[in-house]
Amino acid sequence: MKWAWLSQITSIPLGHYPQMIITGVLVGMVGRLMMLRTDYRQYPTFPHGRIIHIALGVIASALGAIAVPSLLKQDFTAITFLTVAAQQFRDVRNMERQMLSNVDQTELVPRGLAYIEGIAMAFEGRNYLVIAIAFCSSFACNWTGPVGGVLIGGLIMFLLMRFASGITIDHIADVAAASIRFEGPLLYVDDVVIMNIGLKKSRELILEHGIGILIRPQNADGSTTLSQLGQRQSIQHDLATILGVYRDSGNPSLVPLAKRDLHTGNVAVFALPMEKNMDKAIEIVRRSPVLENAVRKPLSGVIKPKRHRA
Repeated sequence: MKWAWLSQITSIPLGHYPQMIITGVLVGMVGRLMMLRTDYRQYPTFPHGRIIHIALGVIASALGAIAVPSLLKQDFTAITFLTVAAQQFRDVRNMERQMLSNVDQTELVPRGLAYIEGIAMAFEGRNYLVIAIAFCSSFACNWTGPVGGVLIGGLIMFLLMRFASGITIDHIADVAAASIRFEGPLLYVDDVVIMNIGLKKSRELILEHGIGILIRPQNADGSTTLSQLGQRQSIQHDLATILGVYRDSGNPSLVPLAKRDLHTGNVAVFALPMEKNMDKAIEIVRRSPVLENAVRKPLSGVIKPKRHRA
C-alpha cells in the first residue's frame, strides 16, 4: 500500500518494471550470443575473448531495457547515461583495433588495417544492436506482457541481424580457377604478372603447391572495390587462415599476392595453401566479406548531362 502513490502516478504496477527489465535483458543477451561466433578467424578467442564480449552484451542489454521504465516514469535525465555508454563502446572499438593490430604483426599473412577496422567497427555496432533489441523487447513487454516482449524482441532481432549482415565477394564478382605459369622468372596467374621469382627452387615449390584464382568484377562498382588493397589483403588472409599457407618467415618469394589487371579490372590471386584444394579455395574467395571501408560505387555518382532549354 505504501507504494500505491507511485502506481497511480505511473499508471503501471511497480512489479511490472522488473518484469520489463528482465525480459529486455534476456532477449538482448540472446541476441548478443547469436551474434557472438568464433569462426575460422578465431576471433573472439575463447574463453576469455567470449567472456569480455558477453559481459559487454549484458551491459548493453541492461542499458536498453532500463531505458523504457525511465521514459515511462518521465525520468528523462536517466536517459543521458546512454551517451556515457556510447563513449565506452567507442573505447571498446579502439581497444579491439589496437589488440588486433598488435596480433597482426605475428601473422604469416596479415589481415591488414582495413580488415581490422571492419572487425572493430562490427563489434562496436553489435553493442548498439543489443541496446535496440533490449529496448524494443522491454517496450513491447509493457503492453503485451513477457511473451509478447519476447516475440517482438525476436522479430526485431531477426530484422536487425538480417539487414546488418554484409555482402560477400560473389555479390560483386565472378570467381574462377586460373592457371599459374612462369615466363622466365616472371610468375603469371592467367595473363596477370604477379612477381619476379629468381630462385629455381622457389619456382618449383610454387608450381607444386601454388594455385591461381581469377576474380572478374561484374561492373565498375565491383572493379573499384576490388582495387582497394585492404580488400585484396583480406581475401589472402581468409585463404591462408582456412587452407593454411606453405611458407614461413624469411621466405619473401613465397608470399601470397593479389594483383590487378589494369586493362580489364580483373584481380588475379596467387596463393600457396597447405591443402591444395581448388574447389575449397574458390568457395572461400566467394564467401570472403566485402569490407565496408572498401566499398566504392562510382556508378551511383555518374553525372547526368543537363538538358538545354529550347
